Formats: sequence, structure tokens, C-alpha cells
Amino acid sequence: IQPVYGAQHPPLDPRLTKNFIKDRSKANVLPMKSKKASSFHEFARNTSDAWDIGDDEDEDFTSSSSSLQTLNSKVAKATAAQVLENHSKLRVKPERVQPALSDMPTNCKVNKSSSEAQLSRMSEEACMRTPLQKQQSLPLRPVIPLVARISDQNASGAPPMTVREKTRLEKFRQLLSSHNTDLDELRKCSWPGVPREVRPVTWRLLSGYLPANMERRKLTLQRKREEYFGFIQQYYDSRNEEHHQDTYRQIHIDIPRTNPLIPLFQQPLVQEIFERILFIWAIRHPASGYVQGINDLVTPFFVVFLSEYVEEDVENFDVTNLSQDVLRSIEADSFWCMSKLLDGIQDNYTFAQPGIQKKVKALEELVSRIDEQVHNHFRKYEVEYLQFAFRWMNNLLMRELPLRCTIRLWDTYQSEPEGFSHFHLYVCAAFLIKWRKEILDEEDFQGLLMLLQNLPTIHWGNEEIGLLLAEAYRLKYMFADAPNHYRR
Repeated sequence: IQPVYGAQHPPLDPRLTKNFIKDRSKANVLPMKSKKASSFHEFARNTSDAWDIGDDEDEDFTSSSSSLQTLNSKVAKATAAQVLENHSKLRVKPERVQPALSDMPTNCKVNKSSSEAQLSRMSEEACMRTPLQKQQSLPLRPVIPLVARISDQNASGAPPMTVREKTRLEKFRQLLSSHNTDLDELRKCSWPGVPREVRPVTWRLLSGYLPANMERRKLTLQRKREEYFGFIQQYYDSRNEEHHQDTYRQIHIDIPRTNPLIPLFQQPLVQEIFERILFIWAIRHPASGYVQGINDLVTPFFVVFLSEYVEEDVENFDVTNLSQDVLRSIEADSFWCMSKLLDGIQDNYTFAQPGIQKKVKALEELVSRIDEQVHNHFRKYEVEYLQFAFRWMNNLLMRELPLRCTIRLWDTYQSEPEGFSHFHLYVCAAFLIKWRKEILDEEDFQGLLMLLQNLPTIHWGNEEIGLLLAEAYRLKYMFADAPNHYRR
């Protein structure tokens, strides 16, 4: 079975897939040693590369009794609910199949035969099991569509703002409208999340793109936007030159893979904007150049700055309805804010990516102190942290979380000192320990890697991110100022 990568793709529900995966692994053609856990090399022969996201676009899921339609990663109308329903039909073992809810009589009674008492008892058990089965196969929380509300979970269609939310919004507006914005106070207010209405200007300030002085902001925006389009006039035509062809070709390949299930990012005009942003950044940063994964880092900024001009949810918005000046402003602001972010983590993308190597090693040491049982479980089944955490560091968890969650996460990252580099380590540790039960339930290499590459976060929202950040802050408080605590 091929993994489907990223939170943009509907994840595999481990409760529904665990038995299916184990059955498939037992029937594997390659001989497996019964007493030794399968190694990474054995797994690699049957599975596409763990970091390649181009081979997962057209995968078929089949069973002996039924076949499912191909899940094309570019079909923007797919929803998580439909995919979960397909998985549930496919992966329930035949011997454990119970009557479908729609096939059960409403009064949950059966016709009695000679063994009347036994059948009555069976029907009562079926009545008790049926609601439980429904709870296990369907999410308890309200289903959030796969591509809906990407700008903010509390956007259109949400209940009216509470008194507390209105108070917070008013606090932000006071800070932002003051002659000199108090950036320290703005960071404190932004840590628990930034209201959608003021997020664009708040992000510009927190990233260091806009000055705190109100009078200087308009001139700064005008100057920086003109400077960016000056870069385009100067450098963009060189994309066809021989020494830049490889860079441009890789960008051109990666752009359609960026959030393939969200129609906004499949529009030609948006893809052209992304190509210009990434190419200009690569030309101006020759120490690293363009590296796969940087394309993902543009999307949160683009969505946030687009939401400044679009009241409804932006995932289906046609950007051709915006004026050329507005599109130029969104493009330039996205470029400069992404550049500010990457300035703090550029060692993640230089040759051999030493920044990521160090962070993965630090994550391994941290987890060994936080939860030794999980750490030993990985060692027992020969799972290396680099095999799953490389992507967590390279893409800042963007492939593991829905885009709306990434935007909420970045509210806090921009409020923290070295949020994208230092604090991200503790978020990754908290994120890993969040799934400790599911991790300990898996007892082979393949099952563990499949779980860690397809964590079921599709229904996550602000509540889950808030809990994750709170746990990360606790870990940082315990370990950040005492690094020997997580070193053996």
C-alpha cells in the first residue's frame, strides 16, 4: 500500500487501516525473518521514497471483494468524509463485519427462531455495539471539509464572536493604530492566536517587514514592493539561461504539487506568482538556492495577505477578479515575509542541510528523555528519526497539518523568539508524543512508518493546535535552559 503524503491529502485512519496493513504485510511476496523486525532496506524495496511526493498522485486501493476509484491528488473536490467512508468499506475484516447501520431495522429487532433466547441476546448485543461502531468509524467532532476555511477555522459560517473574542480584537486594533506599536505587547497578544481581521498587518509587523512607526509604514510598503518588482525585471528573464535552468525546472515541477487539493493553488495565475517568488528568492540566496519544501512556505503568507481583500473563504476564490495592483501587493508582501522567515532557518537549506540534521538529532535526544518507552519502541523496530522527522523540519509540519492549522501555528511562531528554529523543535516533540498510544500499538517497521507519514490530523482546528502549543511551551520551559537534561 502506498502512503499518501501531507495533510492536504486525506490521511489513513489507523483504527481502520491497522488490520488491513498487517494482513497485507503478512502476505508480502518477499520472505521476512520471523524473529527480526523488518529493516528499512526491506521496506524501501516495496515502498516509494519517503521524501518523494511526486509518486503518490494516482494510487489505486483494491480488495478481493471491491475496488475503489483512484484517488487523484489533483481532484480538488475530494473531501475527507468521502475518503474515510471508502476506507471504512475497504478495511473492515470480513469476519468482523456487522450489519450496516442503514440495513439494520430501526427498532433493532430480529426474527426469533427455535433458539429464541440466544438470538434475543445477540440482537441486544448488536443494538449495543452498533452505536459504538459508529463512534469508532466516524469522527466525534463536526466534520470540517478538507479545503474549507483554510484561512481561519473561525471564518465564515462560524458562530458570532464571543465577548472575549471581541475584546481581543479591540485590543489588537488599539495596538496597531497607535503611533508606535508596542511589538512586545503585540507578541504577547498574538501568542494565543491572531484574529483573522487583523492578521495580515500583524504578520507584517511580527516578521519585521513593517516598521512599528505608523507614519513610516505606507512609504515602506511602497518602497519594498517596488524593490521586489525591480528584482523581477532584473533577474526573472535569466530563468531560461543555462546556469539557472535546473533551478527553474525544479520550481516549475514543485509548484503544481503545492496543496494539490485546494483549487486556489491550481490556478495558472497563482502558480505564476509562486514561480516568480521562488525563483527570485533562489537567485538572491546562492548559498542554498532553491530546495524542495521551500515552495510550501509561501502558501500561508499568500493566503493571509489574500484574505485582506477577500471576505469569503479563499480556497475557491478566482484571483482574476482582483486588480493587478492588489495582486502585485500580495505577491511582493509574500516574498518579503517568506524571506524574513528563511533568514532565520537558512542553514536548513544549505548544502547537506546541516540545520535539519542537528534539529532531528536534538529531537531524538529530547524524546529519549521525555518518553523513553516511545524512544525504545523506535529502536526496537529500527525506525530512524530522520526517516519521518526530516520532513517535519524541512516543511515546518506543513505536510502533517491542514493549512488552517499551519496559519494558527505561525501566529505563535512569529510571537516566539526564534519560533521557526528553536521553538519548532519542542512543537515537533509534543506532536510526536501526542501519538504515543498509536505508535506503541504498531509492532513492525512498516506499520510505524506508515503511521508517522499519515497522521490523522485532517479534522484538527484551533483547539488541537492550542493544546499542542501549550505542551510544547511546557517542554521548552523544562528543557530549553537546561540542555543537559535531554543529553545522555
